[in-house]
Amino acid sequence: MKLLCTGAELADASSRGFDVDGQKLLAVRRNGRVYVYENRCPHRGVGLEWKPDQFLDPSNSLIQCATHGALFLIEDGECVAGPCAGQSLTTIPCHEDDQGIWVTL
Repeated sequence: MKLLCTGAELADASSRGFDVDGQKLLAVRRNGRVYVYENRCPHRGVGLEWKPDQFLDPSNSLIQCATHGALFLIEDGECVAGPCAGQSLTTIPCHEDDQGIWVTL
């Protein structure tokens, strides 16, 4: 188990990027729940962020790839628009407790 950050460091409707032991990850909090994915687009294998910690579309309702605009559901990482439609981001198991947000790699 690896600690990503404290719960307070990931506000609702926001995203953050992390490097854990050389693995690039992204975390999103939506409606109080945390989702963690590998920061890698299934289409080109590139990082998703527009700039550091910016992974969401303008409405903060979808994860958006900065390279070609593919859109992914926050809740399960499924691509719903773009060249990788039907594919999904790689889910990273996570949980949150009083200490913070933890991932299992």
